[in-house]
Amino acid sequence: MLDLLTPNIVDTDTFDLAVIGAGSAGFSAAITAAEDGARVALIGYGTIGGTCVNFGCVPSKAMIRAVETLHTAKAAARFDGVKATASVTDWAAMVAQKQALVDDLRAAKYVDVLPNYEGVTYIEGQARFAKDGSLQVGERIIRALKVIIATGSSPHVPDIPGLDGVDWLDSTSALEQAELPKSLMVMGGGYIGVEIAQIFARAGVDVTIVTRRGLLPEAEPEVSKALTKAFSDEGIKVLDGLAYDSFEKSGEGVTLHTTHNGAAVRIEAEKLLLATGRVPNTGSLALDVAGIDTNARGGIVIDPQMRSTREGVYATGDVTGTDQFVYMAAYGAELAAKNAMNGNTLNYDNSVMPAVVFSDPQVASVGLTEALAKAAGHEVVTSVLGLEHVPRALAARDTRGLIKLVADKNSKKLLGAHIIAPEGADSIQTAAMALKMGMTYDDLGAMIFPYLTTVEGLKLAAQTFEKDVAKLSCCAG
Repeated sequence: MLDLLTPNIVDTDTFDLAVIGAGSAGFSAAITAAEDGARVALIGYGTIGGTCVNFGCVPSKAMIRAVETLHTAKAAARFDGVKATASVTDWAAMVAQKQALVDDLRAAKYVDVLPNYEGVTYIEGQARFAKDGSLQVGERIIRALKVIIATGSSPHVPDIPGLDGVDWLDSTSALEQAELPKSLMVMGGGYIGVEIAQIFARAGVDVTIVTRRGLLPEAEPEVSKALTKAFSDEGIKVLDGLAYDSFEKSGEGVTLHTTHNGAAVRIEAEKLLLATGRVPNTGSLALDVAGIDTNARGGIVIDPQMRSTREGVYATGDVTGTDQFVYMAAYGAELAAKNAMNGNTLNYDNSVMPAVVFSDPQVASVGLTEALAKAAGHEVVTSVLGLEHVPRALAARDTRGLIKLVADKNSKKLLGAHIIAPEGADSIQTAAMALKMGMTYDDLGAMIFPYLTTVEGLKLAAQTFEKDVAKLSCCAG
């Protein structure tokens, strides 16, 4: 890797900006500053490109698409006169193809991009703050007028007795397995656990999800319930409301001792996947030496302009412990770079941040949930539309899911949109734009939508605030 980057290495240790972390956020910050003429030190440690391309978004979505074909073949039975079959013939080949895509994108979007920016110097190594604000990287001291921390996050390992005595997988190693296990226990019902559980289940693995709070506990209750039913219908066992007691190694597998409603329960599987969230990568930075505060979850404390508690030091992305999405990390990094180098006062705004879970059905949301809207002081009204009322879903003979809209009762202004549908991810941006423009549900319901699309469900859900959808004709206003 370094051979590809040596044209950008120069004999100096003083820069306008030092960016710690060479993932999506780090690259966004470095490129933004370099385009404005700054001399930037981009400090990377480990695999260049960060979580998204190497271990997160790209590999998981590639595998989700691969096993989707297996489910589609089974789902063909929904249509009279159609029969289809599909099976995994070489799991190792699927994993290798996924890795080839990761390698290609890492080169195309990261390694091969750097030579285009003469103002960016790539430095390999682990950075550590000194009291004066300089950075030590190996034997080299880096001094910069401004610093942006974008070191990302790592999988969280829960403190459960016996865990250190059993073998376990995380989201990275799970998708590197060359052989499929017979059974898999997934600890955690968040988006990582949900996505990976379904990958393995569709590949033929007996999957059990164990969780304290159910699937997607931060989502609307209707959405969580619908996803749990969809998973149950596919044969994925979801055990929630658990209190974890201990792990033990059992033969070639692992056993979890847990308690449910006061009763002792044993759960066994060949493999264990930990999907209990992610923690900011701050442990090696010596933040306390530099006077940079972190919150209770280890994330760097920042203000709306991305500034940390030390003057001249900014932070963005997963290392802040919030909004752990690659597009939000890159967005925040651009703001941080502009604020740091140009004296701008741009504020981070996540009020219309779309979020997607690539399960099937997909879960997508933007804005406030009903509970958050009430907590914010709104008198709330909601509309919940089952997909059995959406013509696209009826034609596809797949009515798994629903659309829920949240609005202020008095002004009718839309406050949030929540979708669980087989094609829900491609509909959420329309809702995000509606929220951004301050639209009411009357405005959304009056818009023209293409017929027989999933996104048309937003129009129908908006009309359902005040009308009975069962009494509407097709395409009726």
